[in-house]
Amino acid sequence: MKQCARWETGGVTVVTRMLRYPPTFPAQRPEEKGVDVALAIDFIARALENVYDVGVIFSTDTDLKPALEFVHHRFTGTKTVEVAAWRSETSRPRLSIEGAKIWCHFFWPPDFNALADTTDYNRI
Repeated sequence: MKQCARWETGGVTVVTRMLRYPPTFPAQRPEEKGVDVALAIDFIARALENVYDVGVIFSTDTDLKPALEFVHHRFTGTKTVEVAAWRSETSRPRLSIEGAKIWCHFFWPPDFNALADTTDYNRI
């Protein structure tokens, strides 16, 4: 949790989720559960609380599409919804809403490398 503590000192709000460990761990990786639901709830709640003018969902997970649609239709003219996605040869299609022009911020591998946190938190 050193990484979370360091980010928080920089003004980031960190929300953690428990990992689910499969019976075949460590052969099979643990999974985060409920992250998409938490993100969708936050996206809608912050719109209802008027916390943002432009909301951006950085994901291609179609489970988030209803939240994007809700905010887009409920706040037409007062809030803008946008999406962001990693772009690669194997990436999934970006989130979209039928009949709506939603801006997508595409990020490529060099963008990831430029933003990567290379801190060794084991040494802190």
